[in-house]
Amino acid sequence: MGEKGFWDEPQQAQKVGQERTRIEEKLRTLSALEDQAEELTLLLDMALAESDEGQLKDIEARLQTLGADLDSYEIRRTLAGPMDFNDAIMDIHAGAGGTEAQDWTQMLLRMYLRYAERNNFKTRLVDRQEGEEAGLKSVTLTIAGPYAYGLLRTEAGIHRLVRISPFDSNSRRHTSFASVFVTPELNEDIVIEINDKDLRVDTYRASGSGGQHVNKTSSAVRLTHLPTGIVVQCQDEKSQHRNKDTAMKVLKARLYQLEEEKKAKEIKIAHDNKKDIAWGSQIRSYVLQPYRMVKDHRTSFASGNVDAVLDGDIGVFIKESLHWRTDGVTA
Repeated sequence: MGEKGFWDEPQQAQKVGQERTRIEEKLRTLSALEDQAEELTLLLDMALAESDEGQLKDIEARLQTLGADLDSYEIRRTLAGPMDFNDAIMDIHAGAGGTEAQDWTQMLLRMYLRYAERNNFKTRLVDRQEGEEAGLKSVTLTIAGPYAYGLLRTEAGIHRLVRISPFDSNSRRHTSFASVFVTPELNEDIVIEINDKDLRVDTYRASGSGGQHVNKTSSAVRLTHLPTGIVVQCQDEKSQHRNKDTAMKVLKARLYQLEEEKKAKEIKIAHDNKKDIAWGSQIRSYVLQPYRMVKDHRTSFASGNVDAVLDGDIGVFIKESLHWRTDGVTA
């Protein structure tokens, strides 16, 4: 594995140009926000002087929009990592809790899909392993959009759910767990070399909902990187070749992330977090019974609007986590 050096002038010029574009974009955004704030200040003075209630209501609505835009700008201002602007690869795995945990995994998938939709990110399911009775054992998806990785890397860790189980005939309260891992999609200027002897390639039939949707050919691909034990699967495409290409892309991203962890020891993902997906290792709890609250155990930030959070409204949790990391605390 290696990264092209600074001697590669075309690639280096491209990287500098991309960074310049991002800085210019941030400056334009800041300037536009300042102009809006100045305009609203003048309008507010005029509305107060004329006691114009209609104008005041309009200004209040515009202030709320400006506040949301400022929050978004503030979040992106903290994203200065070399991979923060990149697309993200997310894996969600069911942990302790059986069918409950598999259902929880599917709930988390929906939450992140809704978050992506709210932020105009594009998503693609790369692989999904169905649960025996309900939910998902695991799922891998890509999330594409500006700063997708920088934002979603804060979600890596164990997520805990407490609720009255819909699968328990006695309506008892259950606790279940799922793990979330996030890696960045790699830039084209980063080269990851994988020796053929270090890779085992298996093919199998893609799973489906039955009938005509079940793949009758072995188009799904499983890659096992023997030195690290990393396993990647892809069954999204009907073409075995395209599934292998996607799986290789995910594998290279994970290998890069693993190498970065060894060097920097800053990002905590699967290979630094070998704890059981169970008690004592969660980063966030979602409690539906006996009270309703979502609490992040790193930042201590909590919200009582559980339904909104599970519907993808997790921006404030991401914001708090980014500030927490920026203040010098590592996950």
